[in-house]
Formats: sequence, C-alpha cells, structure tokens
Amino acid sequence: MEKKKHNIFERVSNKITTWTGSASAFGTALMIIIIWVITGPIFNYSDTWQLVINTGTTVITFLMVFLIQKSQNKDSKAIQLKLNELIAASRHASNRMVDIEDLTESELDVLHKYYQKLSDIAEADGDIHQSHSIDQAVVRHKNKKSLGQGQDY
Repeated sequence: MEKKKHNIFERVSNKITTWTGSASAFGTALMIIIIWVITGPIFNYSDTWQLVINTGTTVITFLMVFLIQKSQNKDSKAIQLKLNELIAASRHASNRMVDIEDLTESELDVLHKYYQKLSDIAEADGDIHQSHSIDQAVVRHKNKKSLGQGQDY
C-alpha cells in the first residue's frame, strides 16, 4: 500500500505530539518553570510575573488539547480497523461486531450486558475457553427454549 503525503497539519501535529511525549519536552517545560520561579524575586512576584506563566500555560494547554485529540482520533481509527480485520479474518467471530463504534452508548451497554451473559454461560459450561459467538448463542438459546430446557439468557 502506497503511503500518501499527509497534509501539513497532520505532519506538524505528529511531530509535535511525538516531541511533547519525550524527555526533552519535559526537561524544557521544567526549565521554563525553574527560570520563572528564579525570576520571581527579580520582578517582586508581581501580577505581571504571574500572568506570564498563567497565559503561557493556558495557551499551550489549549493548543495541546487539539493536537492530542487529533492523535487520539487517528490511533482510535487505526485500532478499530485492526480489530475489524481480526473479526473479519476469524470464522468464529460475528461480523456484526464490525463498526460497533457507531452505536449509541445505550446500545453499547446492551451489548456489554449480552457479552457478560455469554461469559456467564461459558463459565457455567465449565470450559471458559469454549467459544460462544452471538450467532451460536442465539441458536443454542432458541434450541433450549424450544425444548423447554434452558433458562432465559
């Protein structure tokens, strides 16, 4: 797969987020704070002296929120695509799980409860390594119900 050129914002944000997570970025921030503290007596701890650090940290924090969110969005999308590939490649996995990130929070809560029940079923079977897909569980549930043997999962 050929890599396309990234736009300038993506290239810059990638470089900045990589650098800000480094030891040198931490060292730079620490040095700025130390210099600011040392200059306190020189400026008589004035309101302007305090305003300098407050304004600087506010502006940097404001900008970093957007850069971090950009990085998080990209990482999230890449992880989702990798998980979708694993689901698609596994013959035992339900393809219904692909793109569930588009569901609402309440729909995800329903799925979570369902998988909790699947976990309980696997535990009750005595073999927690036995696979239960959604489709398998539905078929088993219908069979048990039609035979009048199972509890309502």
